[in-house]
This record gives sequence, structure tokens and C-alpha cells, in this order.
Amino acid sequence: MFYTDHWEAFSKVLPKDRHIVGKKHTHMIERDNSNTRHQLARMTRRTKVVSRSERMLDKSIKLWQSLNQPIVFEQFQRQLLAI
Repeated sequence: MFYTDHWEAFSKVLPKDRHIVGKKHTHMIERDNSNTRHQLARMTRRTKVVSRSERMLDKSIKLWQSLNQPIVFEQFQRQLLAI
């Protein structure tokens, strides 16, 4: 199934029987997109979140990727809650 907004281009390329127009089912996708943009801000903005160290940037991306995996996140969460 494809859940999209009312953008005309979607209607032209997606099969009608699998295309549902509306925001009802897109909130999880939008939340994930928002979180991704926020977490990756260090690569685009010249503010406090920017690191000039390539090593630190690499570590930050790896940490962000692993914490976005539910199994890995649960392990970290258990460790922190045990403190």
C-alpha cells in the first residue's frame, strides 16, 4: 500500500488500487523523517551541533544508526535504567 498526500504526481505513477490519499497513515513516516533531519543536522548546519572532526562525525552517525534499531536501543535502555 502507498499512503501519500494530495500531490498530483503520486496519482499519476502509483496504482489506484494500492494508493490511499490522506495524512491518516503518514504520521510515523513524517516522524521518522523529522528525527532523521534533526539527528543529521551536524552535517549541514554551522551551529553548535557541527563537529569538524571526521572521527567524531563517523562515531555520531554510527551511534545514531544503532540507536534507531529497536533491539540495540532496548539494550542501552536496560543498561541505563539499571543505574
